[in-house]
Order: sequence, then structure tokens, then C-alpha cells
Amino acid sequence: MTQKAPSENSPSDDFESQVSDFLTEHPDFFIRHPQILGEIEIPHESGTAVSLIERQVESLRKQLKETRHQLDEVTEVARHNHSLQERMHHLTLELIDAATFDEVLNALEDELHDDFKADAMELRLFSSSHIDEHLEETLNDQADTFQQFFSQNAPICGQLDPEQLNYIFGAESDLINSTALIPLKSEGVLGMLAIGSADPKRFAPHHGTEFLTRLGEIISRTLQAVSLPGI
Repeated sequence: MTQKAPSENSPSDDFESQVSDFLTEHPDFFIRHPQILGEIEIPHESGTAVSLIERQVESLRKQLKETRHQLDEVTEVARHNHSLQERMHHLTLELIDAATFDEVLNALEDELHDDFKADAMELRLFSSSHIDEHLEETLNDQADTFQQFFSQNAPICGQLDPEQLNYIFGAESDLINSTALIPLKSEGVLGMLAIGSADPKRFAPHHGTEFLTRLGEIISRTLQAVSLPGI
């Protein structure tokens, strides 16, 4: 008569036993780690129908994921704003140290290319009494865009026409797919700072312009203190 050998436990059985023993010895585990409950599914005996408890748990799980996603977005925005403030502070210090127009221009070129990852930067200054005449002679039908830009005295972002790009960036215009235009206005100063990017989404019309407005104010005040060339 042969005897039947005792069955050996599978690795999964051993693991489940260890988990069971651990939870038994640590009944407060899920209290200390409540986030785990939002990631696991615990079937509720209700036949083929979905119980109210299961619906409530699923709803809470979705709300938890949405809240985490929103928190991640807020955290990312906070990090971006903090980084932007630090770069703005550094640029401001560089402009404070600039004593001549060339030093202002060099500071802008260095900081905007290095810290702000601009692909192109142009600073244009005008004589207020001749700006309309200059734009009409230079841009013909495209002059209205810049005349409106100066009259509104607010930054604009987006994609410019080829003629406008060529007027601002010259030989670099073919590389530019989005632009931020910042008006420069203060006592004795009238001009614009153009920042170009090869990325068509870098400067979009729906983007906020608060940072660009502050940048324009800082540059305008800095230019008041130096000798300015004109057109």
C-alpha cells in the first residue's frame, strides 16, 4: 500500500501566509498607511450586483486621484514661479550694475539666452516723434500691429508675420516660431524688447504677461540712467 506524500505549499501560499501573519501582528498598519487603501480593491459580497459600498469606494478613489493630480500641478507651478523669481532677481542685479547702454544690452543678451533659454533677443529704441513714420516706411501694411502695440503699452505673445519677424530679428527670423514683445516706456525711453523662441508654444497668446510687464518696467527704468542711441 502506497502512502500519499504531503503536499508542499507553493511560494504564493507562503507569501500570503506571511502577509496574513504580518497584518495580524500589526493591526494598525492601514491606519498608519491609509494611502494604500486608495490603491487596492476589496471585493464586497453582493452577488452579481455592484454594492453601494463598492460604488462609494470607487468614487472616493477617483476623487483621490484627481486631488493628487491637482496637487502635483500646483506644486509644479510653485516650483516654476520660484525658479522664475530667482532668475528675475539675478537679471535685476545685473541690470543695476550696468552703467552704459552697451552693458545693459550685454546683460540682457547673457541672461535671456542663458537663464531664460531665449533663442533670439533684440532691443529696439525709437524717437517718439518719428516712430509712426519709421514703422510705416519700414513695414508698410504691417506697421499697424506695432503701432497698436505701442498705444496699448502691454506685452503680447504669439506668432508674427514673416515681414515682422524679419524687421525684428533679421537673419535669425527663419528660426523664430513664437515671440514675446515687451514695450519699453519711461521718461526719455521708447522702445521694445523682443524675445524669440524656436518653440511655437513657448510664447502663446493665452499665456500670462505679468512677468513680461515687470521685466519691461525694470529695463525701462534702467535705460533711463544710461545714454541711449535712437533710430
